[in-house]
Amino acid sequence: MPKHSLNRNPIASVDWVLLSMLLALMSIGWVMIYAAGFGQGYPDSLSDWLFKTSVGKQTLFIAISLGLLLCTLVIDHRFWRNGAFIIYGLTLLLLLGVLIFGKEVKGARSWYGIFGFSLQPSEFAKFGATLAVASFLAGYRGQVRNIQTWAIAIGFFVVPAALILIQPDAGSALVFSGLLLILYRAGLNASLFVLAFGAATLLILGFVFPPSRIGLLLLGFSLLVLAFQFEKTRWYFMLGIIGLGVAVHFYLQQGSMWYLPLALAITAFIGLGAFWYTKRKASLVGGLTAFVLGGTALAAISNFLFNSLAPHQQDRINVWLQPSKCDPRGSLYNVLQSKMAIGSGGWQGKGFLDGTLTKLQYVPEQTTDFIFCTVGEEHGFIGAFFVIGLFVALLLRLVSLAERQRSLFAQYYMYGVAGILFIHFLTNIGMTMGLMPIIGIPLPFISYGGSSLIAFTLIMGVALRLDATRAERE
Repeated sequence: MPKHSLNRNPIASVDWVLLSMLLALMSIGWVMIYAAGFGQGYPDSLSDWLFKTSVGKQTLFIAISLGLLLCTLVIDHRFWRNGAFIIYGLTLLLLLGVLIFGKEVKGARSWYGIFGFSLQPSEFAKFGATLAVASFLAGYRGQVRNIQTWAIAIGFFVVPAALILIQPDAGSALVFSGLLLILYRAGLNASLFVLAFGAATLLILGFVFPPSRIGLLLLGFSLLVLAFQFEKTRWYFMLGIIGLGVAVHFYLQQGSMWYLPLALAITAFIGLGAFWYTKRKASLVGGLTAFVLGGTALAAISNFLFNSLAPHQQDRINVWLQPSKCDPRGSLYNVLQSKMAIGSGGWQGKGFLDGTLTKLQYVPEQTTDFIFCTVGEEHGFIGAFFVIGLFVALLLRLVSLAERQRSLFAQYYMYGVAGILFIHFLTNIGMTMGLMPIIGIPLPFISYGGSSLIAFTLIMGVALRLDATRAERE
């Protein structure tokens, strides 16, 4: 270990580019929360302003966050590696405790009530899980080769995600998927991620289409693949695809289930005939068969689960995938108002504090889940593009810092931070534009909320601290 590294001033060695981006996002968030609450009147008393208004409370949260940021920069960086599993265990205890002692807000028991303020432990669980996964995988020094190790690593974020689902808070649980980025960097086979993405796609399609249609689509795709594998019998497969298409057409147009077994019979006849004629590539035929059967089964499970949901839960999914089935004055209202607010901003926006939809509170949860609407309405495309660009730059900077670390723990930790921030950023902005389901997760550093801001500042502070001593090896 280089001797000079022990005496380096961590604050002097901090990455000012990343820190500047962090402070810029905090500032933008404060201004947007102020704009969202403008016109509603503020108390004359400073104490009432600080404790009874959103912008006042956010001012307190920012002050606490900056103090915490300073603390993380002076704490010995080895503390986070050595105490990773203890911190992780404490966050699990908080998640278990909230199920018993937490207060219920909008049907979810996700908060502790403390002296008029609320604490959401799921925000801090992301920090604990990131530390634990990074520390665990770093112990293998880049030589992770067995399934058991990968399963344990995945378990570190599946357990808190499951506890959060029990609350229930599907949005916060989904964010833990961002930690898969650590596994990718640590060497988990990329084909598994492709497989997982394909499975997720089929599950989503199962919410919208009946399994029979998805199965027929997979059959057609498989036949097309085989057609280009067997050159001598390509005409045979093409004929089969045409026959399958005709059967599917009548099935969809007339709704008669008799066309479904006809389509399956045509496919089986073509597959067996081609295999008998060629007598080769049996593994390909078997793989495609498993692909069709497995994909159809996933779609059937998804369809069954969707039909088992309560009507209001189905509406949340339909708002995202089938908005035409939703009530514009009911479940679709939030998204319609959000898109209207963003679209009304045009190129340059209506101007600071001049957003009519923002002032009149047409968009529910304007300071939290839908804070991006305020950016879009008052500052238009230019302002929205700037905020998105700042987030992208922050993520790229995190990855860049991760790649220059000599410590695997620091590298994996920063990849985990980037993954979590990416899921938050993508989901929050996407749901305000109707591109993602409305699952109620904040926009980091910009949305109103103490738990979110403090937790993300802590996460970023540790990343800055680890980078400040990057010259040291593990």
